[in-house]
Amino acid sequence: MLRVAPRQPLFAPYLARQFQQSTISKQLNESSQAQNEAKLEAEKARLDKLTKEREERQRYKNRTATYYTTSLGIVFLALAFCAVPVYRAICQRTGWGGIPITDSTRFTPDKLVPVDTNKRIRVQFTCQSSGVLPWKFTPLQREVYVVPGETALAFYRAKNMSKEDIIGMATYSIIPENAAAYFNKIQCFCFEEQRLSAGEEVDMPVFFFIDPDFAKDPNMRSIDDIVLHYSFFKAAYSDGELSAVPSGKLELKAEMVQ
Repeated sequence: MLRVAPRQPLFAPYLARQFQQSTISKQLNESSQAQNEAKLEAEKARLDKLTKEREERQRYKNRTATYYTTSLGIVFLALAFCAVPVYRAICQRTGWGGIPITDSTRFTPDKLVPVDTNKRIRVQFTCQSSGVLPWKFTPLQREVYVVPGETALAFYRAKNMSKEDIIGMATYSIIPENAAAYFNKIQCFCFEEQRLSAGEEVDMPVFFFIDPDFAKDPNMRSIDDIVLHYSFFKAAYSDGELSAVPSGKLELKAEMVQ
């Protein structure tokens, strides 16, 4: 008697293939997900690195800007302290800003020879003092007449009208300003401490001459009058430097000999 083997269901191979494909697809999905996660981690790490580098560059720029700003501040502060004496020295040497020349190296013998000319220059003397300086300040002569190369001596008188000792400091200028380059002061009382006791009165000399080259300059031909003007200020020492005392709005009172 023949035995017939039981027949397997027709869809068994199909199920096996489906299971195999499902397993493979699942493995691929897991592998792809792992790769994506790895890429995300790498991208995140790269972005973190770029962010840190950018922040470091910004901090460096901020430090550099701070250093530059601080350095410029120090430089400008130093220039502020040096500007006044440097400007004063330049003006005294060149005659800029209407400041008479006081550079003694220019007082050579050939400069002190009067020029043979019919034109004499009238030098007038004026002055003024700060409203907070209780001094009477006047020139002792109204004017003098000189020729270029001729020396002349003039005096100003200052009297302390207060009941306390006071330090004063004088500045000066020449009018017109373009004549200052030829106005040479051999001796003067400008930019120096002038201490007067209560009620004290002193006469202060100004010894000067006009450079002979004044007569050769065509720009000076129309100038017949020069004004030497002094201004006196109340002064005090600050950090070892003598400077005018701040007084808010400065009121000046002019004095001229009658």
